[in-house]
Amino acid sequence: MYSHVNMSAPAFLLLFNLLSALLPAQKPATTFPVPSGVPNQLFYLQRDPNTNTVIYQLNVDRAGRLNEDEPVNVFWIRYDEHGERKDLNFIQRKFAYGLTAEKLAAEKYELKFAAYNKVRFFLLRSPVDKSFHVYTTLGGKQLQLERVFLRIEGGTFWVPNVKYIEFKGLNTATREPLVERITL
Repeated sequence: MYSHVNMSAPAFLLLFNLLSALLPAQKPATTFPVPSGVPNQLFYLQRDPNTNTVIYQLNVDRAGRLNEDEPVNVFWIRYDEHGERKDLNFIQRKFAYGLTAEKLAAEKYELKFAAYNKVRFFLLRSPVDKSFHVYTTLGGKQLQLERVFLRIEGGTFWVPNVKYIEFKGLNTATREPLVERITL
């Protein structure tokens, strides 16, 4: 099920792809790997022009306690480099793929993407499985987020032409798969 939400693109959104990798121009990937084996994975982000994937992972200590100061770890799985894990660089964290977390209550955080803050995201424990998940509301439906995809067609390294942002996950009311798209 698809629904569309039209919004104007703020200038900083175009930095979403900023310094994702200093790679030569590539043909966009037609299929993307699904990350597996990442403990406490909350969701992941993929975008053109390659299969490198940003992972958003619950940040817990060895005893399983949430790090309240920094509840989400963000890093790359560089599929184009043999699946190597790499940290985001400073510019990627501050202007593109990084998140900030504001504690609202016990086990409840508001998350904001560095490059796009027009959609509100919340990290909280699910009443269904008692695990932490990231939630957002789009098109009047609450979504338990699993994947974000950015469709980029042309533009430049510094100003990519982002056509849409697609959010995939579960409709929390029905537990059925749900896809919501924001056209830019």
